[in-house]
Formats: sequence, structure tokens, C-alpha cells
Amino acid sequence: MLDKSYLVPWGKRGSLSTDTEAAVLAELVHESTPIPAGVRRERFERSFAASVGSRHAISVNSGAVALQMAIRMLDLAPGDEVIATPQTHRATVQPLLDHDVRVRFCDIDPTTLNLDPAALEALITPRTRALLLVHYGGCPAEMDTVMALARRHGFLVLEDCVHALGARYRGRSPGSLADLATFSLRNAKSGTALGEGGLITCDRDDWAERLRRLRAPDRDARTAHLQPEPAGLAGTSYAMPLQRVGGRPGSDATMPEGVAALGQAQLAGVETAVARRRALAERLDEVLARYPFLTPQSAPAHSVHSYHLYTCLADHQELRDRLVLALDRRGVEIQLRYFPQHLLPQWRHRGHLRGECPVAERSWFEQHLNLPCHPMLTHHQQDYLIEALDGALAELNGGAPAPARVPATACGPR
Repeated sequence: MLDKSYLVPWGKRGSLSTDTEAAVLAELVHESTPIPAGVRRERFERSFAASVGSRHAISVNSGAVALQMAIRMLDLAPGDEVIATPQTHRATVQPLLDHDVRVRFCDIDPTTLNLDPAALEALITPRTRALLLVHYGGCPAEMDTVMALARRHGFLVLEDCVHALGARYRGRSPGSLADLATFSLRNAKSGTALGEGGLITCDRDDWAERLRRLRAPDRDARTAHLQPEPAGLAGTSYAMPLQRVGGRPGSDATMPEGVAALGQAQLAGVETAVARRRALAERLDEVLARYPFLTPQSAPAHSVHSYHLYTCLADHQELRDRLVLALDRRGVEIQLRYFPQHLLPQWRHRGHLRGECPVAERSWFEQHLNLPCHPMLTHHQQDYLIEALDGALAELNGGAPAPARVPATACGPR
């Protein structure tokens, strides 16, 4: 079993703007606004929408709930097909298990680890209703090509931006590149709200109205069929209308005012957090450039990586596994994100098999690992990480650092 006490941990709870957030929390504790009321949630939504370039931002209580509600907007019907990436956390595709649809997993590009547009085009059929993609690790997917295919074939695109806050694609922010998008504010992200929270962004007014109804204990206005009839309470003279609802109920998933207040306070610090990630990524790149058997994830020149994950690919499985153990011995926590979704039990039960997405499978089983790249790491921890990585790679290289070398696949601008 790997050691769990790490000198360089994977991620840390906390924030870079502690004084600002402490002041916000103190203000919340001392104010006397009624619990259901408040303006912070709406203020945060307006600010977030403006920051990503979207018309609407609807806040909810977690990123997983944001995905569930966004998928409802797709109005999936029995027999529809949904294309999805296997290179993601299970929360992205898990809501599809509640729908009688055929999910087709699309293989990934071996350098960006995002879905491969050529593989996507081969999966499109007349029954394709939607595409779920992720900007893996904070490296934006090829959205121009994806959206051109979507418009040509008439399907909707949902971008899961859980990793992509602070990234850029041809000068635009993820969250405004598809039909609708979701974000998470869990504690390992560049915007955390110190816990849980999520947002959905879109430009369509009708979707925004439906989403606001669904996050409250209300019904989905689009699918509700009301049949009012008089009803009385036995033993009283009080009467009230009875409504029989044939639509989908709401969820009471409203983001708390305290989370919204922290989110608003942290928005101004997102660029600083992402800049710290990029600075550490540059140092990691410099180490990897000396060892030709390990290559970092590559972002195209027109994209700006946010480095929620720093991912590198080893030449083969034995090398990857030895590096994981060498870094663990040095107190560096390593992650392997993510296990290919189509091979999880719930999807194998639906008929998905190994060999369906060979690039994604080879990446996880043989090549990739994620190094710590978090803005809360101290300067000492960052220095130690660089030293430990160089030492581990030198050990695998026969005991001596390799000569400096420019990697065949250079990372994009940061």
C-alpha cells in the first residue's frame, strides 16, 4: 500500500485570498437578513456569467447537481444517442444512467487527452441527440470543429468545465463555447467556495428559466401539465387549489448565500490561482524536457491551459509504475485520473467492452500520471517537488540526469 503521509500532497483545502473571505464570512455571521433572502447569490451569478462570457449563470449546490440539471435540458427521449468522453470523472456521464438512451463513448486524442474530432464524426448517426465533453485537466477541447459538427448534424453540446476555469480557447473562455456548460467549486478547483457548489451557464433564456425552477422546490415549466380543481381540508373552512402535475419536480438545489458570497470573493483571485498553476507547470515541463521517455500533455497553440491537472505520459507501463513508486517513496502524492468510464461496472453492464476506446485505455492502463500542481503548494513544497521529480527520473534513467532536450511535443502558451 502506498504511503498516505505526503510532503507534497495532491491538493489542499483553502484559498489565496483568506483575508477577503474571512471578512465576508464575518459579515454573514453578524447580519440579520432573513435566511431565504439575500442578494449574494444573484450577484455571484451575474459576475460569473460575465467572467466566462455567458448570458446566464445558474448556481446550484454542487457540480454533480449542475450536470444532472444540465442534462435535463437536453430533453432526451428513449432511443436517443448521446456521445461522451471516457476520459473524465464518473459524475460527467453518470446522470445518463437515468435515461433510456444509448451512450456512445468517443476515443481521445493521445496528446491533448480530449475527445478526438475524427473519432467523434465517425460516431454520429441520425439518432445523435447530444455530446458531453470535458476540457481534460484544463486543456480546451477543439471546440470550433466540435460545434461545426454539432450544427451540421443537429445535436446539442454540453461542455463540462470542471477543470477549465481560467483556460482560454482562441481568446474565449470555456463555459461560453457550447450550448450549455457546467462548473464545480469543489475544494481542489481554482475557485472553491471552500467546499461544494456548482454553476450552469447558457445563453438561452428558456433554459435559464427552467433551470431556476428546477433548482427550487418547483416544477419544470416546460413539461408541467396542470389540472386545477377545488379541494378543502377536512374539518376546516380553508380551501386551496389542488394541482395535478404531470411534469418533473424541482430539487431544492439552491446554492447557499454563504457559498455564493465566498464564490464572489474568490472570482477576483482565479487568475492568480491559475497563474500559479501555470508557473509550476513550466517548472515541471523543464524537468521533463531532459527525459525523452516522459511527455507532458500538449495544448494547441491557440489554447491556454489552466492546469487543474498536470498530466504526463510515460513510454510504457513498467516505466510509469516505477515512477509512481519512486515519487511515492519521496513523499510526492500521485493520482491517475481517470479510469476509462466505459469500463466501469455500470457501463459494462450496458454492453461496453475493452477495446472500445483504445487510446483512452492505453493512456490510463500504461502511460499517464498526474503530478501535484496546486496553487496552495508552498514555495518549499514546489522546490521539493521539482527536486524529487528530477531525482526519480534520473534514477529511472540509470542514475544520472539526461542531457537537456527539447521535447517532440511542446506545451502550448501559458
